Amino acid sequence: MHTADIGTLLDEAHWSGYQKLLVAGTALTIILDGLDNQLLGAAVPALMREWGLPRPAFASVLAAGMVGMMLGGAAGGFIGDRIGRRVALLGSVISFGLLTVLVSFAGNVTVLGVLRFLAGLGLGGAMPNAAALSSEYVPRRHRPFAVTLTIVCIPLGGTLAGLFGAEILPRYGWRALFLAGGIVPLVLAAVLFLVLPESPRYLARHRRRWPELVALLGRLGHALPIETTFVDPTEKAVSHPSAGALFVPEFRRDTLALCASFFFCLLSVYIGTNWVPSLLAGANFGTEIAGYGLTVFNLGGVVGAVLGAVIISRRGSRVTMLAMAAGAIAGGLILGSVPISTRSAASVLVLLAWTGGLINAVQTTMYALAAHVYPAAIRATGVGTAVAVGRIGGVVSPYAGSWALDAGGPSQLFFLIAATMTVVFTALASVRNHIPRAAMVPAGPIVADSAAH
Repeated sequence: MHTADIGTLLDEAHWSGYQKLLVAGTALTIILDGLDNQLLGAAVPALMREWGLPRPAFASVLAAGMVGMMLGGAAGGFIGDRIGRRVALLGSVISFGLLTVLVSFAGNVTVLGVLRFLAGLGLGGAMPNAAALSSEYVPRRHRPFAVTLTIVCIPLGGTLAGLFGAEILPRYGWRALFLAGGIVPLVLAAVLFLVLPESPRYLARHRRRWPELVALLGRLGHALPIETTFVDPTEKAVSHPSAGALFVPEFRRDTLALCASFFFCLLSVYIGTNWVPSLLAGANFGTEIAGYGLTVFNLGGVVGAVLGAVIISRRGSRVTMLAMAAGAIAGGLILGSVPISTRSAASVLVLLAWTGGLINAVQTTMYALAAHVYPAAIRATGVGTAVAVGRIGGVVSPYAGSWALDAGGPSQLFFLIAATMTVVFTALASVRNHIPRAAMVPAGPIVADSAAH
C-alpha cells in the first residue's frame, strides 16, 4: 500500500494554476458576502427618506445583522469542521443570497431587521470556511497571501456596495439594490456547486473520502494510486475537536488575544461602514459623495491588505500588523482633529481611504493569522470563534456609532475609532504564535512517507 503525507504534498509543492483558480472561486464568495453585508449601510439614507425615520431607528436593524453574523460565524466554523468546508460555504452563500432578495420586499423596520438577522447567519458562516478552504488549498509559504487575498474580498465587496449604492440608488431605489445583491450570489453558488472541491486536509481526515482526495490531488499535479493511505504528521493532534480545544494551555493566550483583536477591529470596521455614508450626507456632501465615502473606506483596505499579506509572507505578521494598526490610529486622530464639514470632499475621501484602508487591512490579515495559529482539525472552529466574538463588536457598533455622533458629531466618532484600534494594537502585540518570517519557515521534501506494504 502507498502512504502519502498530505501535509508535505500540499505545503512544499508548487502553487499551481488550478490551486489559484480554487482560491479565486472561494474569494468570489467573499466578494459577494462583503457586498451583501454592506448594502444596508449604503441604503440607510434612502430608507430614512422613504420611511420618514431618523438615523437611530436603524441602529437595531444594523445590530440584528451583526447578531446573525456572530451566530453564523460560530455555527459555520463548527459545521465546516464536521461536515466539510465546501458544504458549509455554499450553504452560507445560498442562504444570504435568498434572504437579501427578500429584503427588497421589506415594508417596515421590523421586517427589515428580521431578514437582516437571518441573512447575517449566512454572511457570518461563509468567512471561517472560506479562510479554512483557502489556507488548505495552497502551499504553506503562500498561505498568508492566499487567505488574505480571499478575505480582502470583504472590503472589496464593500467597495462594490458603495459603487452600487451610488449608481443604483438614485436611479432605481433601494429595493433594486437588494434585489441585484441577492441574485448574483445565487448564480455564483450554482456555478461553484459544480466546480469547487472539498478541502484536501478535510478529506484526508475521513478515510471513506480518500478516493475523492486522490482524484483532487491528481488535478493538483500529484499522481497517486487509488489505494493510497494518507497521513498528516505536520498537523498538531487534537483529541476532541471542539470549541473547548481552543482554550487548552497551548492555544489559550492566542485565542483570547485573537478574540479581543477581532472584537475591537470589527467594532472599528462597522462603526465606519455603518455610519460613514450617513455622516457624510449629514455634513451636506450629498448622496453620491456619501456612497463614494463608503467605497474608499473599503477600497483602501483592498490595497493595504494585499500589500500587508505580501510583507507578512516575507517579514512575518507581528511587525507588519502592528504597523498597520498604528497607521489606522493616526488616521482616526487626524480625521477627528478638525470638523469634517470644514474639509473639502477630496481631503475627506483621502483620509477615509487611509484610515479605513488600514483598519480593513488589519482585519483581513487577522484571518490569515488565525488560520496559522490553529491546526486543521479545529481551524474553521478557531477562526469561526474569533470571528463570532468579533461580531459582538459588530453588534455594538451601531449603538456605539450612534452614541458618538449624537454626543460629539463626526469628530467623536473618529476618536472612538482611534481608541478601539489602540486596543487592537495591544491585543495583536500579545499573540505568541505570529506568522514567522519566510526565512524562519522550515522546508521539507515533497513526499515525506512513501512505502509499499
